[in-house]
Amino acid sequence: MKPSFFSIILPTYARPRQLASCLRSLARLDYPRDHFEVIVVDDGSGLSLQPVIAPFRDHFDMVVLTQMHAGPAAARNAGAARARGQFLAFVDDDCMVASNWLQALAACFVMVPDHAIGGQTINALPMNSYSTATQLIVDYLYAYYNADHNHAQFLSSSNVAMPLDRFWAVGGFDTAFPLAAGEDREFCNRWLCHGYQMTYVPEAIVYHAHALTLSTFWQQHFNYGRGAFCFHRGYSRYNRGWIKPEPFAFYIDLLRYPFSQKQSRSSLLLALLLVLSQAATVAGFLWQGIRNLVNKSLVQLIIGNGSV
Repeated sequence: MKPSFFSIILPTYARPRQLASCLRSLARLDYPRDHFEVIVVDDGSGLSLQPVIAPFRDHFDMVVLTQMHAGPAAARNAGAARARGQFLAFVDDDCMVASNWLQALAACFVMVPDHAIGGQTINALPMNSYSTATQLIVDYLYAYYNADHNHAQFLSSSNVAMPLDRFWAVGGFDTAFPLAAGEDREFCNRWLCHGYQMTYVPEAIVYHAHALTLSTFWQQHFNYGRGAFCFHRGYSRYNRGWIKPEPFAFYIDLLRYPFSQKQSRSSLLLALLLVLSQAATVAGFLWQGIRNLVNKSLVQLIIGNGSV
């Protein structure tokens, strides 16, 4: 059987070292070189990527695009617009793919060629407590929403693939999300609302190397809260109602989750960091809500003054 052709979409922003590691992992893919392309989209970083990408020009077919800084959602769409593949495969610049990544995705597409397929993300920095806690949240969400692998409900944009035609049928990623926060959740919701299905394939592995400190950990989860507000607001318009919050047990089980996993870090420390992450998320959600309310009031005030 002829191998599937993939277009790997790789958005990047001002992280040349991480980008080089990601490209190095793509160069080690155990997949026919004439059956995938790599599309790197520089999201207006202002840096020259030539020194980073030059060593990999001979390893695979690569296209490099540059856009004004507009966020990862817009960058992914720009890459998809240039794609030649039957399937799109998205990965982030701070990730490294396993050598069998495309093989695992291709094997699943043979069985479900019209599904979105997401793989497993593994923390590449187990000694960093903040990175470990963040990955634990993703692991918990996958265990919760994707318990039935054949009927997954959420797939992260850092490790997901789908047919090119269906990507555009649902409208691509929503560019109203300027941050790397919430745009994948919103995309999955639209995908499912179109009656399409998603499959989780843990054999398709990427390693996530996002080093965090206390301040960047807070900022990241604060941004997740901002993205969550945008998602909830869009959902209320699309479905004519707000999303029902998860039951209280969902959050209790989240705090218990570190104690059920084998980690190199203290389970109690990780549980405390999960509490901090949820506080940051709530703060970001409220901040974005207040900001939108203020902006709306200012617009109404300007319009009102102009009509006098």
